[in-house]
Amino acid sequence: MLKVISRPAVKLVERYLPDPYIFVLLLTVIAAAAAIAVERQTPLAVLRFWGDGFWNLLTFSMQMLLVLVTGYMLASSPPVKRLLRRLAGLANNAGAAIVLVTLVSLAASWINWGFGLVVGALFAKELAKQIRVDYRLLVASAYSGFIVWHGGLAGSVPLTIATEGHFSVEQIGVIGTSETIFSLFNLAIVVALFVAVPLFNRLMLPDEKDSVFIDPSLLEDDEERRVRITRPAERLENSMTLAWLVGIPGLLFLVDHFVLQGGGLNLNVVNFLFLFLAIVLHRTPRSLLESLQEAIKGGAGIVIQFPFYAGIMAIMVQSGLAETLSQALVSLATETTLPFWTFISAGIVNIFVPSGGGQWAVQAPVMLPAAEALGVDVPRVAMAVAWGDAWTNLLQPFWALPVLGIAGLKAKDIMGFCLVQLLLTGIIIAVGLTWL
Repeated sequence: MLKVISRPAVKLVERYLPDPYIFVLLLTVIAAAAAIAVERQTPLAVLRFWGDGFWNLLTFSMQMLLVLVTGYMLASSPPVKRLLRRLAGLANNAGAAIVLVTLVSLAASWINWGFGLVVGALFAKELAKQIRVDYRLLVASAYSGFIVWHGGLAGSVPLTIATEGHFSVEQIGVIGTSETIFSLFNLAIVVALFVAVPLFNRLMLPDEKDSVFIDPSLLEDDEERRVRITRPAERLENSMTLAWLVGIPGLLFLVDHFVLQGGGLNLNVVNFLFLFLAIVLHRTPRSLLESLQEAIKGGAGIVIQFPFYAGIMAIMVQSGLAETLSQALVSLATETTLPFWTFISAGIVNIFVPSGGGQWAVQAPVMLPAAEALGVDVPRVAMAVAWGDAWTNLLQPFWALPVLGIAGLKAKDIMGFCLVQLLLTGIIIAVGLTWL
């Protein structure tokens, strides 16, 4: 049945979903028009919100670009390529490849979202070299594992409220991860998704005649070639000693960070890990730089689109539009249904404000008083925001850009399959938040 359902969904998205750049331009126009019409903001005020906020994500944009670039460089190193090749060898048919890439992506995303995005996409490419499988669904399966990130170890909402001095500490205190990430209801949702998402992806596998395959030769990297050194500068470029003199201390810094200082895993740490592992495993600066040249090609979408999303977020937050939307949906809630309506409102807001931490800052002032008034468990409401943020990422091309850049596809190629996953996983998450 899912195969039948996914076919029109894929065709619909392929026909009507524009390039992510067009999508962000449309969202900009919609957000600005809604701020004027609903919040009674003047066009000049909205213009100022947009312009003043346009560069607010510069740090994050660079972090995301480095997720793509450092992850690609790491995966293109000879030892990692051999490891991915062996792991891909566990799949002996198309269905097994779909299930395997989904499970790997789910596990990696639960550990850290940036890690999951890169690992899933790179593993999908390696599988496509060995197995004849619909490449669109394979990459969509890699991306679909991203849905569990906000219920995992790097979830920004649960980590925020577990931190001393967070912005709502006087209202709700410090809430430990035992009540959010490691709560029974959250773990039940995660386990259910680990079972359901691979199954749904497998059931959407198209027939041979409807599948889109990719020539494995297009995914092959250039073979390593013997370098002939004719200049002193080339000796430095191909010096393993120089690479390791910098790369190994970088890894030692991470040992100190995790073991001696008890540091955690965040986006900067992930990028640092990817970069210095890549430096060591490529063995020479020249090999690393050649990999960088290939990696950077997929980053164009991130560079141009993230500033527009920063502008949209500024319009939504400063005009009051995000708060109004949240209040409208929460007004429908009862003690039983508040987590459900919180989840739905977070999913809608996430289309315009695709940032977990930023979204919690917008919605917490609405959701927390509602939870207090209705006597609803605050950790459950907080996780409802977190899951709503993660859920509609299946339809929001903002987070798919690193995956698409690595895989060499467009958003319209994978979002039809993701739309089916959006509907099915939404039911699972809503049930878990409401009744478990």
